[in-house]
Amino acid sequence: MTVTGEQKLREELDRLKTTDRYDVVKAIAAAREHGDLKENAEYHAAKEQQGFIEARIRDIEGKLADAQVIDITRIRPNGRVIFGATVTLIDVESDEEVRYRIVGEDEADLKERSISVMSPVARALIGKSAGDSAVVTTPQGSREYEIDRVEHI
Repeated sequence: MTVTGEQKLREELDRLKTTDRYDVVKAIAAAREHGDLKENAEYHAAKEQQGFIEARIRDIEGKLADAQVIDITRIRPNGRVIFGATVTLIDVESDEEVRYRIVGEDEADLKERSISVMSPVARALIGKSAGDSAVVTTPQGSREYEIDRVEHI
């Protein structure tokens, strides 16, 4: 996982433990005051939310315990596409430029132009250098990209 990915997980874990956990406990207590718990929708919803929060806490703690954090800025750039690198590509067919950062599976967010190292695009790029071509096979068909820049940012 990248340093940014680790930081986001730690922030989420902190929020879950310090804010969300206590908010749901308050909601459960308030729902209990309404009487019969068997038919109390607020109580059941709060208990369900508590289960989700506790499961997410366990999930994040497990990921952080097993994570190998890679700081791309500490790796000397050699022009090759590696985990954590930001890659600028040019679609050979449309001449459109796209830019992706290759991150861990849990960090991938297409809106932020972060793609999983396990994605078809990343797998086609890993190990290649600026100037190389990469053919990406997706369910929509094959696309050819030229690697314009590889950055360690």
